[in-house]
Amino acid sequence: MIVTTILAGIVLFMVINFAAIHTWIERKQSAVMQDRIGANRAYVVLPWKWAAPINWLLKPINELGLFHPIADAIKMFTKEDFVPPFGDKFLHTLAPVLSLTFSLVAFAAIPFGDVLVLGGKEIPLQVAPINAGLLYVFAIASMGVYGVILAGFSSNNNYAFLGGMRASSQMLAYEITLGATLLGVVMVYQSLDLQEIVRGQGGYWLGWIPAWGMFAQPVGFFLFLAAGIAETKRIPYDMPEGESEIIGYFTEYSGMKFGMFFFADFIETIMVAALATTLFLGGWQVPYLAAHGFVFPWGAEIGLPHLAVTLLQIGSFCFKVVAMCWLFMTVRWTLPRFRYDQLMELGWKGIFPVSLVNIVVTALVLLWIGN
Repeated sequence: MIVTTILAGIVLFMVINFAAIHTWIERKQSAVMQDRIGANRAYVVLPWKWAAPINWLLKPINELGLFHPIADAIKMFTKEDFVPPFGDKFLHTLAPVLSLTFSLVAFAAIPFGDVLVLGGKEIPLQVAPINAGLLYVFAIASMGVYGVILAGFSSNNNYAFLGGMRASSQMLAYEITLGATLLGVVMVYQSLDLQEIVRGQGGYWLGWIPAWGMFAQPVGFFLFLAAGIAETKRIPYDMPEGESEIIGYFTEYSGMKFGMFFFADFIETIMVAALATTLFLGGWQVPYLAAHGFVFPWGAEIGLPHLAVTLLQIGSFCFKVVAMCWLFMTVRWTLPRFRYDQLMELGWKGIFPVSLVNIVVTALVLLWIGN
């Protein structure tokens, strides 16, 4: 129980802090792509003469704008908490809490490493080793829509309600596609346990090609990315927000309640990136890294202590998640927003039928290989 609590605290700390840094990275990446300087106005300078060395150390942090996430938090906490006079105060407060809570608890089933051995005791690097971890993640993710629809309903604002309805229909359409896409992965690795799926990607084809999900299910990988970005409700799938049309389901939100919705979007992005890493990019697997060190196809070996192997696995998982978040941000700042009818047509008439075909083809290939 103590170990699980510690692991949960570490995961929660890492996710929240990475989401905060994510807000800064997105500003800087968009600035680079648009030939701008980006966030650099939130800075700290100590006024005392004796603090000159400290100010010198703070200068690069100030110029990079790394204090912006802290400035955002201060701004959100100090803004007025406004509730519409004809809105439902309880539901208005509950909605952002639901969105943020469900986006966080889904990380409990994500394995970020194999097993850590301390004092002869094996510690699974996963907060909640669940046999049906994939189903758990989808069940929790599907609950997030309640926060969105309640936000639109409780605000007593037609535009907010329209945003909530858009979000619910969009998430329903793309969650079905997301589930159908991942059936191919389940069929290949024959498990719903995310840890077992990652371990199943530890083999090699032809002796040197990692048996990752993106190689076993290339079509499923791209379909997952398309549907996963839609689940985050971000450009080009940000119809529930649509600033130029309806403002969004959080129209009547201010202060930290708005901040919770804002934060939940980034956490959901990290969640989709972590799922893509776990299911398609080998999770914590490092090519040619075994439990005792590196074993290369040409026969060479490099022995490593257990702790070094564990740190490499955790580092590999984090690197892949960051790379996927970078890809999502690149898409976000490259593509324009879909029209709503285009969004729904892409979901129901585009990637959903392709995901069903992918299931059938995967089943036929597995049947042929089995015979």
